Amino acid sequence: MRGPRTDRGRLVLVLALVTAVTVFTATVPLLREWFDLRVYHGTVHSWLHDGGNIYAYRVPGTGYGFTYPPFAALLMAPMALFPLSVAIALTLLLNLAALLLVVRVLTGRAWRRHGWYGCALAVCALALYEPLRDTVSFGQVNVVLLALVLADLWLLANGRGRWAGVGIGLAAAIKLTPAVFIGLLLIARRWRAAAVATLVAGAATGLAALVVPGASRFYWTDALWDTTRVGRLDYVSNQSLQGLLARLGETGRPAWALAVVLVLGVWGWRAHRAVVTGDWRAAFALTGLTACLISPITWVHHLVWLLPAFAVLIRAGQGKTAAALYALLCTSVVWLWFDDASGVDGFLGSNSYTWVTLGLLLWLPVGQAAGQPAGQAAGPSRRTPSLRSTTVTAPAPRQAAKAMATASGQPGPVSGTAATATGAGSGPDCGRERSASSEPTGFTRPAASKPQSSSDRASS
Repeated sequence: MRGPRTDRGRLVLVLALVTAVTVFTATVPLLREWFDLRVYHGTVHSWLHDGGNIYAYRVPGTGYGFTYPPFAALLMAPMALFPLSVAIALTLLLNLAALLLVVRVLTGRAWRRHGWYGCALAVCALALYEPLRDTVSFGQVNVVLLALVLADLWLLANGRGRWAGVGIGLAAAIKLTPAVFIGLLLIARRWRAAAVATLVAGAATGLAALVVPGASRFYWTDALWDTTRVGRLDYVSNQSLQGLLARLGETGRPAWALAVVLVLGVWGWRAHRAVVTGDWRAAFALTGLTACLISPITWVHHLVWLLPAFAVLIRAGQGKTAAALYALLCTSVVWLWFDDASGVDGFLGSNSYTWVTLGLLLWLPVGQAAGQPAGQAAGPSRRTPSLRSTTVTAPAPRQAAKAMATASGQPGPVSGTAATATGAGSGPDCGRERSASSEPTGFTRPAASKPQSSSDRASS
């Protein structure tokens, strides 16, 4: 099916899609009423204006409060200067800026080829993505964290590795899950970047300990290990391995630990293969998938970490697969089993997003190194490649002229300019050598007293 070929037809289609998306987002999904942002705003207001403890605050009428490391509270402290309405507006702008950075890093300059029409269609598609629309509606920080991590990818890919690791370090200090990306830097033998990320995370955590020593002590010795502060493990919004096991009635640590070890083994093998072929987009995408699977609690809105995987699929020429999986994550299908996740249908349906994440970890195309056509994997490399571009010198001009003339079968002069073949393309994966928040997301039913309509929910 082909789209309209005239600008008028495209404009009509875009307006129709914008209208449909607006109606859908305003009526079908339950709006989250900025619940997580209310947690953040109330926490820092209570802390700075009333002298309250960061982890003692609870949103009025609920049992839910702040669950991030203390450094996150320091960064959110400026919220205490503004009323909630201003904090909402600033959060929307911050999320929009972060999303633009994410799209820019994942697409490189490819978006320019599609003009305003392609950008408009992309905006409509992003607006339908359940993890993203829940992130916005909750006032969550997921897109900001993703942007920080991908900023490091961009720095490494563009030969600016001096500051690489800062984004990952900050993201890990705000929320522990992105610390998995330090493991990726170690797999890639990017020792400097891994050290920078570790030092930044440690320094940020140390700063928080100096500013709020009591809250820091409580978090690292008590709150971190108490998953009940975040929400029920078996709640349908928890699309991690732990959530899947909990819905089966298996809440013991051994089974979950074994599942985590297996997933980390697959990740290490596949991420290493991606790294040695210079496929950095795939390496970062695989790490985001792994973070979602091994985290004890991965609410639906945390699955913005799957966006890099969809970019990899499209780049590998698997657009139809990407579209199908992406569409599934727009449907809110898991909420059909909100009340009862038993039986075969409950096992399959209530864990739909977990199956997508696990499937992508196992079968995401890797080896799409810079400069290769989509769908053509790079061969193995014997050593870990540098992220910087590596130039391969071409034959001397006269030799090149003779070779070109022979190959073309046409005598005659050839430009004396020596051609050079570079081993790096544009975008985040260039430069290979040649040889756990808030509550679960809500569900599509009448609004209850709490946005997520669960007796057990919290900000994570």
